[in-house]
Amino acid sequence: QVQLVESGGGLVQPGGSLRLSCAASGFTFSLSAMGWYRRPPGQVRELVASITADGRTNDADPVKGRFTISRDNAKNTVYLQMNSLKPEETALYHCTLNGAGERPAYWGQGTRVTVSS
Repeated sequence: QVQLVESGGGLVQPGGSLRLSCAASGFTFSLSAMGWYRRPPGQVRELVASITADGRTNDADPVKGRFTISRDNAKNTVYLQMNSLKPEETALYHCTLNGAGERPAYWGQGTRVTVSS
């Protein structure tokens, strides 16, 4: 079955960096579109970034120029490099396996990112 296991979250100071990882299994990773979403406390989930099977990326406007999504098909892993983090980006970050229309079909449990001094 599909499994998505996120890691790399934690506490970071404003302006700092983190790299999230998502280890995927149970499907053909190299042929699949993937994504990262986040849910700040008390708010709805929002797209952070997505990447197609052939490596085309789409970044949400609030993170353009600061976050980078990438994938390693040899390791069945998708990454999210986050730089210049802001306190309002404190959230639970989820990895997704995307289906038709790049909509999430499966979700990981999430990894928590806290941006605070």
